[in-house]
Amino acid sequence: MFMNRIRIQVEFGDCDPADIVFYPNYFRWFNQCTVALFHAAGLPVRPLFKLHGILGIPLVEARARFMTPSTHGDELVAESCVTEWRKSSFVIRHRFLRDGALVLEGWETRVWAAAHPTKAHRMKSVPLPRDVIRRLSGTKKRPGRKG
Repeated sequence: MFMNRIRIQVEFGDCDPADIVFYPNYFRWFNQCTVALFHAAGLPVRPLFKLHGILGIPLVEARARFMTPSTHGDELVAESCVTEWRKSSFVIRHRFLRDGALVLEGWETRVWAAAHPTKAHRMKSVPLPRDVIRRLSGTKKRPGRKG
């Protein structure tokens, strides 16, 4: 399983008046982690989307379990990986740790989406390319195999 880690420094502006991280910031960081995961797999999103003719990977579901609060000055390590592949969607798990202890675990379901062929300003899910799945799964292409 391919995993990426990034460090997040909790800033004063990330916190609410109780000096704990305001929960929407975790969802903002989920997106940051997802982009970093793709980049670490050698799939920077802007060129990737253009190459495959898609508009993006919109979020269709997000959830989180909060174990313990984080506060201004904390350094978090966010670990992200794809845990499930479907035909045109995938699930990414994000784990946020402070000093090795889990503070939050979250999941995003995203869709591989292209422009809808007949409805302007709409998107349509399309099958995920095998190469994208392979890279984000951490598997190498076997010699002599196509795709």
